[in-house]
Amino acid sequence: MKSLVLAEKPSVAKELARVLGCSQKHKHYMEGPKHVVTWALGHLVTLAEPEDYDAKYKTWNLEDLPLLPERMKLKLIKETTPQFRAISQLAKRADLEQLIIATDAGREGELVARWIMELIHWRKPYQRLWISSQTDKAIREGFAKLKPGREYDSLYQSAVCRAEADWLIGLNVTRALTCKFNAQLAAGRVQTPTLSMMMEREREIRSFQSKDYWMIRGQFGGFQALWRGKKHPDGRLFDKAAADELVSRLQRGKAAVSQLKVTGKSEPQPLAYDLTELQRDANRKYGFSAKQTSNVLQRLYEQHKLVTYPRTDSRYLTSDMVSTLPARLESLSVQPYAALVKPLLRKPLPVTGRIVDDSKVSDHHAIIPTEQAPLLHTLSADERKLYDLIVRRFISLFYPVYRYDETAVTVEAAGESFYAKGRITKDLGWKSVYGQDGSASFSEDDDEDHRDHDAHDPQQSLPQLQIGDTFKEIRISLEKHMTKPPGRYTEASLLTLMEKHNLGTPATRADIIEKLLSTDTIERKMNTLQPTGKGAQLIELVAPALRSPELTTRWEQELERIAKGRGNMKAFLACIREQTVEMVREVKNSTTEYKPHNLTHSKCPDCSQALQEIKGKRGKMLVCINRECGYKRAAEPALSNKRCPQCHKKMEIHTGKAGKYAQCRHCNVIEMLNDESRMSGKAARRNASQLINQYSDNTSLGSSLGDALKAALQKQKED
Repeated sequence: MKSLVLAEKPSVAKELARVLGCSQKHKHYMEGPKHVVTWALGHLVTLAEPEDYDAKYKTWNLEDLPLLPERMKLKLIKETTPQFRAISQLAKRADLEQLIIATDAGREGELVARWIMELIHWRKPYQRLWISSQTDKAIREGFAKLKPGREYDSLYQSAVCRAEADWLIGLNVTRALTCKFNAQLAAGRVQTPTLSMMMEREREIRSFQSKDYWMIRGQFGGFQALWRGKKHPDGRLFDKAAADELVSRLQRGKAAVSQLKVTGKSEPQPLAYDLTELQRDANRKYGFSAKQTSNVLQRLYEQHKLVTYPRTDSRYLTSDMVSTLPARLESLSVQPYAALVKPLLRKPLPVTGRIVDDSKVSDHHAIIPTEQAPLLHTLSADERKLYDLIVRRFISLFYPVYRYDETAVTVEAAGESFYAKGRITKDLGWKSVYGQDGSASFSEDDDEDHRDHDAHDPQQSLPQLQIGDTFKEIRISLEKHMTKPPGRYTEASLLTLMEKHNLGTPATRADIIEKLLSTDTIERKMNTLQPTGKGAQLIELVAPALRSPELTTRWEQELERIAKGRGNMKAFLACIREQTVEMVREVKNSTTEYKPHNLTHSKCPDCSQALQEIKGKRGKMLVCINRECGYKRAAEPALSNKRCPQCHKKMEIHTGKAGKYAQCRHCNVIEMLNDESRMSGKAARRNASQLINQYSDNTSLGSSLGDALKAALQKQKED
């Protein structure tokens, strides 16, 4: 008897089949002595659409809402039907005694497999392959320690709750907004509160009024110090006259060291990466979007097998992994990591509670390198950068803490106090893994948006000082600054905010940001994200409850409780349905008016209503605001391959009364186009063949093609 193995993707199935010795290749599966390996294509099954319940729901009507099916149905995804049918046929084989779920080891992976099992009516036993890396060793060990499938029933229930909640709230509120305001407006259980928090920051920025302030800096011999007063602990003075008077008094006085304190300090190694922290660092250091990091990381995990399972929310390892750590470090004995790893392998590894903590690992441990030696030359530039972040963070876990002496000095002058700090490194420790500057990343509790005066007080090297030392020459300067508004969110800081409010999971946050971008509710500007005019209006149209991060936080916490077997699936979905009814009611009763932010002066040729400019996959489009009309066209002229004879830039294609013509926007050079001149490739060859057949007594296409064409065209003119 054999086992049916269900993987999530063909690429993963291929690797599993290779390790399991399944050498017989078929179109939809691979077979070996003990296993038949097949695959999904991501999701083969999804929740049914409203029109699958009743054809009338294909047309969106406000009166039909809310849509609350008593029992949610499943349906096949049309494009993947052949693969589903193949799995269904395999399930009927009498020689397959059990199913091994080998989809991704997480909530979504569990849902992929269970929904397929439900539609193929799988009634035989099933087990779960739960592995955190795709190396041959991990696959073999995983199949040797298969877990009972029933152990993951709670995880499946949590996945169903998330899917149904997103359907009920997202679909109903999106349809309600779109029908009520006759515009493409999308809302969701996670994306809307995320947008709400961004709008709150936008309001803070717009209402902010900048003020001038002054800071006093003193130059004492070989170092600088900042003035701070009892009533001004941050050193900022908003009264210019008072600041000038203070500077005048300080310049006449003498200065001496009144306090000197040397404190030994240390900075521990940063924790290993989870997905969100890695996305933050990649955004800060390389400008990667969260989605870009997820995609590159998936390739490192699945294709190159160099890192462990990516979609994790833990930053710790488990105790059963301790024995594998030397082998993982050994595999990194390649340039440029060999010199960093070598001293670690000479003695037992210092494994502390900062590295290993079973209580802080649920489904998957932190992202670390596998035991597979990397072939760095096979990695793309982005893969190399991300892998380098993971490797250096992993190596740094086993280095000593960074130790330094911090010297704090207070200088008294004319009864006022100046303060300076200096740092002397005692042991670079883990920072040596990151090179000369020792920079691993931004501080984990660093607030990128509120750093006004701290930037004026940098660390510096201090000379040898003693209490009572006096300074013969002092220079006092007055520096003018302006208060700054809070900064707009970068992807790194938005991920931090989403994590803080428990919005989404590490696996879904990147997709939420991309969805907000694709629906034109937020936009990227340089390295920041900000709401569009559409997003600003949308947040005013949705129900206040859906804007609240607190409500979504409670939902996410309940989903987590359900996944751990401590929550109530029925109660959660009943609550979601009640909230859906209330949110739709509020949209229906709304008296707010929606005005598209991107209207143009162009009119629709079909219904005469205004056209709005939207960003599509192929550039900007002009779309009729009347959804029932459906008219749309490109907002910008198409470019031809014809180059302007003056500036050599590509010319635009236009259509006039005399036909199509090419025009250079910069030089206003115009050239008429005919069909032959714009043809290329197969179209040009086909047209040439037709001309020859028509005008050249069936002259064959050979090496004399040019002559034949010339003769044919000449005859065409004569006729």
